[in-house]
Amino acid sequence: MAASEENSSLFPIFILTIMALPLVPYTIAKLCRAVSKKARTIHCQCSECERSGKYKKSIFKRISNFSTCSNLTLVLLWVVMIFLIYYIKNMSREVQVFEPFSILGLEPGVSDSEIKKAYRRLSIQYHPDKNPDPEAHKYFVEFISKAYQALTDPISRENFEKYGHPDGRQGFQMGIALPQFLLDIDGASGGILLLWIVGLCILLPLVVAVIYLSRSSKYTGNYVMHQTLSAYYYLMKPSLAPNKVMEVFTKAAEYMEIPVRRTDDEPLQKLFMSVRSELNLDLKNIKQEQAKFWKQHPAIVKTELLIQAQLTRESAVLSPALLHDFSRVLELAPRLLEELLKMAVIPRTAQGHGWLRPAIGVVELSQCIVQAVPLSARKSSAGSSEGIAPFLQLPHFSEAIIKKISRKKVRSFQELQEMSLEDRSELLTQVAGLSASDVADIEKVLEMMPSLTIDITCETEGEEGIQEGDIVTIQAWVTLKRPNGLIGALPHAPFFPFHKEENYWFLLADSVSNNVWFSQRVNFMEEAAAITAASKAIGETMEGSGASIRETNDAVREAIEKVKNGSRLVMGKFQAPAEGTYNLTCFCLCDSWIGCDKKMPMKVKILKRTRAGTRGMVTEEGVMAEDGMEEEEEIEEEDYDDYESEYSEDEDEKKGGSKKKANGSLNKKESSSEESGSEEE
Repeated sequence: MAASEENSSLFPIFILTIMALPLVPYTIAKLCRAVSKKARTIHCQCSECERSGKYKKSIFKRISNFSTCSNLTLVLLWVVMIFLIYYIKNMSREVQVFEPFSILGLEPGVSDSEIKKAYRRLSIQYHPDKNPDPEAHKYFVEFISKAYQALTDPISRENFEKYGHPDGRQGFQMGIALPQFLLDIDGASGGILLLWIVGLCILLPLVVAVIYLSRSSKYTGNYVMHQTLSAYYYLMKPSLAPNKVMEVFTKAAEYMEIPVRRTDDEPLQKLFMSVRSELNLDLKNIKQEQAKFWKQHPAIVKTELLIQAQLTRESAVLSPALLHDFSRVLELAPRLLEELLKMAVIPRTAQGHGWLRPAIGVVELSQCIVQAVPLSARKSSAGSSEGIAPFLQLPHFSEAIIKKISRKKVRSFQELQEMSLEDRSELLTQVAGLSASDVADIEKVLEMMPSLTIDITCETEGEEGIQEGDIVTIQAWVTLKRPNGLIGALPHAPFFPFHKEENYWFLLADSVSNNVWFSQRVNFMEEAAAITAASKAIGETMEGSGASIRETNDAVREAIEKVKNGSRLVMGKFQAPAEGTYNLTCFCLCDSWIGCDKKMPMKVKILKRTRAGTRGMVTEEGVMAEDGMEEEEEIEEEDYDDYESEYSEDEDEKKGGSKKKANGSLNKKESSSEESGSEEE
């Protein structure tokens, strides 16, 4: 029994150790992250954003921000640890170390007569014949008698003085740190101990693993269901118009899991009548179109109507149950739209190109959802290709105000931005009829809006010019500037109920052929990660080009300075297509702001593949051939025709060969090399 009590006393120490190992470093890391966060405000300061409640600094907001599951769990674990420390500290006081002199109340080194006197005195107090108390009997047998024997018996005393125990050297003992209730069950401790070990060491990890695997099998690393990605992949089409992206977006498996209740029928019918003009229905066959709309899957109908409620700012009319579903739909929207955009730009063609048209449609839908602007407001008008949508994202703006300022020949959003502060204030107060506080809100939003510039180069590393089939390296610096000086910021989005960071997408695309040659996401929020990525990319590029260490260090320092000033490096590779001049467009699209996207034309000239080891010099007129090359190429072309007509097995191969020759493929080079080799023989 004594051994079991000693083992059970170690159980709190064991639990405390297991808890402290992960908890202490995790807490330190969490506190360091909290201290390192910038105190500078990065969200919009207008009155609409303040009323939205997303950025309030009240004590209730701070408590709600603190009251996350991870924080509450962390506090609970620390409370348990403090209790265990207190319990262990008090328990250690109750453990009495065997000290025979202290038990008898004597000083070390006293004579045998003093030991006997102390023993008689304590025997009168604790002996069973003198004191019937069971605790006194136990203390007399386990401590007083044992102490007297240890000090009077020569062998016991020698053992105590030498080994600290009257019985001599003690062997090494091992125990199991388990609570006392598992060790006090007579005849059943073995079975209960086995169940404890099986449950704690086998069943619990197995249950956790099963739950984790069942969830991870449904979701990707970005917490999007595999079923959603599959649906997006097969529903995405190269000709998908921007106004048709909604039909693909609402078919996410996450939205299918939102419950459809019978009590939602009447509120959804009212919502349908409010947003009917935004549903892209054919007015000539309105009855058939409405019937077709309601015949869709109930979850799809509900999701689309709730998204339209966000776009038209009609969420105030929703019932409490629908408001909960409305929040769930908007919470999932940024994540799903990001995956939908990836499905648009994922390589689909033989050349590894994605599709531009649906990608732009996804970005436009994301902008409208974040800013709560109807898709119909994006229809191009006389003054702007973006329509009135950029104006509607400003606070206090409406269609009536837009009509008023358009009479003063301010028809595009860019014209409003480029006006001086005094002229804009006069326009908004005297013409639009806004108050001074309303104008101040508009100015705060305009100061938050980003302005983008792109500096891009495309080249084949170590070569002059780009030939068909080359691996082309693209290097672009995307620079973001705001009037208020911020780089990373949260967009003005008072109608979007969640924190939303700005995400940018860099696309190099051919607008005519609808092909996206290269795509990459750009983030302006994480400066440290951008510095690391840019330093590594520039360092590897400089080393690959044979630059010295000093030149490499200078280039890296310059790149770091650019990142700190608001630039982000975009680097990648793509394979050059067939010979020709391609009029490409560099897009930098923002998923949160309307009217802030940047487009820049870029001309890429792909040269014809020449013989191995020879490359033409690039000039403004095209390729400057080396001396004697023109005549050789003419001979090679004639030999190439003879080669095809002489050795082709059938007419199909002859047609295929002539077609490849016309497109400037690599087959011409191979046939020319073989023909020249036969001439040498």
